Amino acid sequence: MKNINFLLLLFLFYGCENINKDSMSSVRIDKQLFGETVEGVKIYEYTLKNKGGMEISIIEYGGIITSWKVGDREGIYEDVVLGFDNLSDYENKSPYFGALIGRYGNRIADGKFNIENINYTLERNNNENHLHGGVTGFDKVVWEAKEEYNDSSATLSLKYLSEDMEEGYPGNLDVTVTYSLNNDDELSVRYEAETDKTTIINLTQHSYFNLTANFNNNILNHKILINADSYLPVDPTLIPTGELREVIGTPFNFLESKRVGRDIESKNRQLEYGIGYDHCWVLNDQNQGVRFVASAYEEVSGRLLEVFSDQPGLQFYSGNFLDGSLNSKGDGFYNFRTGFCLETQHYPNSPNEINFPSTLLQPGERYLSETIFRFSVK
Repeated sequence: MKNINFLLLLFLFYGCENINKDSMSSVRIDKQLFGETVEGVKIYEYTLKNKGGMEISIIEYGGIITSWKVGDREGIYEDVVLGFDNLSDYENKSPYFGALIGRYGNRIADGKFNIENINYTLERNNNENHLHGGVTGFDKVVWEAKEEYNDSSATLSLKYLSEDMEEGYPGNLDVTVTYSLNNDDELSVRYEAETDKTTIINLTQHSYFNLTANFNNNILNHKILINADSYLPVDPTLIPTGELREVIGTPFNFLESKRVGRDIESKNRQLEYGIGYDHCWVLNDQNQGVRFVASAYEEVSGRLLEVFSDQPGLQFYSGNFLDGSLNSKGDGFYNFRTGFCLETQHYPNSPNEINFPSTLLQPGERYLSETIFRFSVK
């Protein structure tokens, strides 16, 4: 009997200890089937969860963030990113909702560039220009996923090999993007890449945010701050002219937090070209590595998004091409300016502008970049 009691005590002790460890685990990752591609490839969704209640769902297709549940000042967690309820819409309709963008985020004029006296021609998928990696950019491929987590962070690593001349880009490019959620409500997005032939690269994350968590609301009352003294004016096709123009005295001044809607209807040719804001800001403190670059605040919910990055530019897009034709999650449609993007990146058309920071990647080099999205309430 004594031996039985002793064994029972051991079982209870170690059993309870394991139960307590599981119940006290501060982060976790849940995995479930999201759908199948038109080719019949099963696509899984991984949901990163921290101890506070934040949940970020990511699928293998396009590395897309399909949902991002964030608390408001009342402690209510709601989804704040635009997207779809099914894989088919991401395959056929999506304007890059939540996706990883590459090989080159943003536009390249005429879909052409030159490396080492060799001319390369890319797909023209944005009128006469190349946009976001082409017809089948990184937002349209299936990534290989690996999940890891410990007491302080939940991590999803996504890998993809972009083969030589895919979409017209030279070199076999081996890419890893790592999403990591910690208990401070920070999502780190870390980009790594290597190539076997000189190429160009400009990776970014293309989530559309609406911090009200009601996708029927527009984003004009969100307050945006961008740490940039200048921006890049564009031509009518949204290709930078090469000029760096100061923001002071223009509608593009977000050095102090202001409502998106305050100046967006101002009489200004640049706003006419973009149908609002769709421009790249030249970020300050470019030699300081990862630093604060922008924020967005929504007063009713109290949600504050802060963005930190080592990139030289930030594309602020005010959802000007959303026109009510895309169905939203649940019921409804995504109407004009119901989402905004803060895309950390190199400047558009950099391969054709010698005065812009270089986007070349050489064999033997390693492309490294990091952007952090931090949420809080005030």
